Amino acid sequence: MNIQWYPGHMHKAGKEIKALLPKVDLIIEVLDARIPFSSQNPMLATLRGDKPCIKILTKSDLADPAITQQWQTYLEQELSVKTLALSAQQPDKMRQLIDLAHKMLPDKAASGNLIQTLIMGIPNVGKSTLINILAGRLIAKTGNEPAITKGQQRIDIGHGVVLFDTPGMLWPNLDNKNSGFRLATTGAIKDTAIDHDHVAYFAAEYLLKNYPEALKTRFQFEGLPENEQAFLETLGKNRGCLTTGGKVNMDKIAKIFLTEFRAGSIGRISLETPMMMEEELAELIIIRELKASKQKARKQKWQGDNDA
Repeated sequence: MNIQWYPGHMHKAGKEIKALLPKVDLIIEVLDARIPFSSQNPMLATLRGDKPCIKILTKSDLADPAITQQWQTYLEQELSVKTLALSAQQPDKMRQLIDLAHKMLPDKAASGNLIQTLIMGIPNVGKSTLINILAGRLIAKTGNEPAITKGQQRIDIGHGVVLFDTPGMLWPNLDNKNSGFRLATTGAIKDTAIDHDHVAYFAAEYLLKNYPEALKTRFQFEGLPENEQAFLETLGKNRGCLTTGGKVNMDKIAKIFLTEFRAGSIGRISLETPMMMEEELAELIIIRELKASKQKARKQKWQGDNDA
């Protein structure tokens, strides 16, 4: 899946983040609990050095709780990283973030100096909702459309903590095609930038394999169709998503299926596990090495032809 969705303000935000990092004491990265790997900034681990980092797994009420726990254990293996699994339905738990920031920087907190934090995350991950709850007032705009926040903000949330908020950035290097599909499935990418039926095929294939009982329960199937296309066609017929010729309107049923997934109507589902990501990264390394080898061979051939 090739996603070309990288507005100009996001490029600017990337440069701003690099400029801000030396000035902050703590980084808060907001991740979607359903896709902690695909929703993270792949450059952050390199950029932050040994700076403390709190990774917030939002929308945890929509994710598989057992897999969320796996992710927390996996992410906290990294030096100076702590995690919190949160949801907008638990505003009191969100305030644990402030206590955790103080624990991670005890000397800063004891001195009475403000803890300067940088908060970052992809579009539509729940970052603005988190900021508003922490601040106790409406500061950041929220919405279901990605890319609501467009400018950097400095927010004093009290308790000795200041947040530097940045626009929601969809990290542009989506080499792993599965990550692109996962981002689209959760709604992190604007619907105008994707083909709904392709994304729905991807989601249906994954759910048929990993959450078959959730599909049976939600859509009242006695037995599940054998593949994702048959599943969506059957669901389309059951929901009356038909064209004048009696064929299933795949775009319409795809939108319905994705909407129900995003709302949590199908159940608490995670789209990736740490083990899956390790396997996909290993495959990606091989793909990159082959690509580099081919480019090198082409360059050598071009040089040889010119020398001749």
